[in-house]
Amino acid sequence: MKRPLILVSNDDGITSKGIRTLVNVMKRLGDVLVVAPDSPQSGMGHAITVGETLRLTESFIFEGVKAYECSGTPADCVKMARHFVLRDKVQPDVVVSGVNHGSNTSISVLYSGTMSAAIEGAIEGTPAIGFSLCDFSHDADFSHTEEYIYKITKQVLDKGLQKGVALNVNFPPKRAEAVKGIRICRQANAKWVEEFLERIDPNGRKYYWMTGNFVNFDKGEDNDEWAIANNYVSVVPCQFDLTAYSALPTLNEDWEILNQ
Repeated sequence: MKRPLILVSNDDGITSKGIRTLVNVMKRLGDVLVVAPDSPQSGMGHAITVGETLRLTESFIFEGVKAYECSGTPADCVKMARHFVLRDKVQPDVVVSGVNHGSNTSISVLYSGTMSAAIEGAIEGTPAIGFSLCDFSHDADFSHTEEYIYKITKQVLDKGLQKGVALNVNFPPKRAEAVKGIRICRQANAKWVEEFLERIDPNGRKYYWMTGNFVNFDKGEDNDEWAIANNYVSVVPCQFDLTAYSALPTLNEDWEILNQ
């Protein structure tokens, strides 16, 4: 049987530990193409490059894998892969992004460069998955993610996804206890509460560092924050259609200006 074509990207950069983990697993599933940022692009959300040039350079850091490093954002990488590197060629069967070094649960999905690469794939009608490890330590262990990356990606390749859907997959940090399994979840009702530290540079001018705390308002047991806290892999289906459909009837009925 023809091996599937798998497009790999991320936001931590092409030299990151997480993308090497992802590439090694994907090589077991199909033919791999990597187009990833040439430098870290965390927190870029779905930004694209419109006012500057883009650069694309072939990379040879993955043995036996065609790879390119791109000067742009994660979304740029997926766009360039599909519409430049693969122009007039077979398009990917799945887009995978990560493995991000840090959590992308709850509200973080909106800020995530990792998920923007996956959602860009979904925009193009391709099944897509973003993988993240909820461990910010510099020496984070990714080894326990490999089995689940393989299983989840194979399931998507075999069964497909609804058009326009990307999966946001988060792994708990490695613990003494083995991961309990996979939970299909909703996004938790949680957010970052920011603080800004004011400092003075050597020229006497003020500058600021953004800090803050993550606050979880959600008491349910069906969300991604609960899953990670209880040592499960969380899988949240996401979409790029941000329409609040529940608000449409109220706005149509109550807005007097619509009849003026």
